[in-house]
Amino acid sequence: MTEHDPRRTDRVRYGTIDHEYGLKLATIEPGDDGPIWMINLMKYREVAEYGDGSASISGREADDRYMPVESLDAVGAKIVFLADVEDVLLGDGVIWDRVAVVKYPTRRSFIEMQSRPDFRRQHVHKDAGMQQTIVIGGVPLSIPTITDAPAAAQWSEVPHPPTDDDGPVVVVHVLQFHDVDNAANTPPEMQVYQSAAAQVALQHGLRVSGWFSAEGTIVGDRRPWHQIRFHTFPSRRAFLEVVQDPNRLAHQQEFREAAISDTYTMILRASIDDLASSVDRP
Repeated sequence: MTEHDPRRTDRVRYGTIDHEYGLKLATIEPGDDGPIWMINLMKYREVAEYGDGSASISGREADDRYMPVESLDAVGAKIVFLADVEDVLLGDGVIWDRVAVVKYPTRRSFIEMQSRPDFRRQHVHKDAGMQQTIVIGGVPLSIPTITDAPAAAQWSEVPHPPTDDDGPVVVVHVLQFHDVDNAANTPPEMQVYQSAAAQVALQHGLRVSGWFSAEGTIVGDRRPWHQIRFHTFPSRRAFLEVVQDPNRLAHQQEFREAAISDTYTMILRASIDDLASSVDRP
């Protein structure tokens, strides 16, 4: 949503709720409902703020206490991805701490969880620990087939395989495009760029964990987002080799920057990564 969007919004301490998207989630017809992946960007308070001085713990520790596993289990939801942010490479200056993805069996189940007493009891910890969050409802996108790209290399054969000191990293791109009416549509300039980038990235062991179109942002800062892409590389060094490739850089300047109006690009180290297996490719 933009600054002047007339839709009703209410703030919580860590973001703005889009009630129109919430209503869509709650009232969707059963025949049109289905799985939704809630993609969470999280920035913690240095010290949790419970308001009564009852605890002196970090925001991260408070979020660990919040983790509503029982509530998720009750509605059939599952955490399919959880990672610490190692670096924020592109964005507006917000240094995110964690990224998580929760798969819900239906949109209604996400709303149903919010009203559960056990969830509400746990939520006090999220309110205390979270400084800022963006929660985007994602739907899987088809991964384009690039016929002239090389086959994905086995990690044992790439120039920079995983090591004990530099294991696999996940690179997430949260994308807002210029002049896009449908989040599932990728601008032509971005298609040109991603085809050129794939030529290099596949040789360095790229694995696509998941691409999602942004159906809506249930909590955020009023900015609309269009797509979220998760790419896995065998090592940080492998990813940086792709970043520094001259052909990719030329296409970035000419095509990627023409397509994208806003983005977060982050390097993540995952502790839970079942994202790829959670997605039935459309």
